[in-house]
Amino acid sequence: MNVVQKNRAGAAIWNLQDIDRHVGTRIRERRIILGITQQQMAELIGVTPQQTQKYELGSNRISAGRLYKIANALGVDFAFFFEGLDEDNEVELPQRRLLLEFARNFVAVANSEHQEMLCSLTRALANEAEKYSRPPNNKDDSIMRTLDSF
Repeated sequence: MNVVQKNRAGAAIWNLQDIDRHVGTRIRERRIILGITQQQMAELIGVTPQQTQKYELGSNRISAGRLYKIANALGVDFAFFFEGLDEDNEVELPQRRLLLEFARNFVAVANSEHQEMLCSLTRALANEAEKYSRPPNNKDDSIMRTLDSF
């Protein structure tokens, strides 16, 4: 994770490499969510798969015209790639990969009832985790939580 410096007004100061990596990460995330391979992406934007990989890693800069073409291929607005630049709460890489995989798989589920069931399941798991992360209010609450776990 990058340490972002801030100016006197509190706005983030980014160097160009950090911006290139951020844009590349956003391209990769969107491509994966849509289920597009690097080969397919390369064909859509008229470059080699290796060039696509370099764009996603942020090792090669993307011209404005190419970024416009990428945005069209991925069905997003040009500004999509710059969203989150001012935020310091980037998700760590292993969790980000899981989120992308979950999103890609969720979109692949054709049955809307099954999608709703997945949402309900994740909501229940999140609520359960939150319930156990709070300190007990009193001894009875602690006992009830222990009993609930059986």
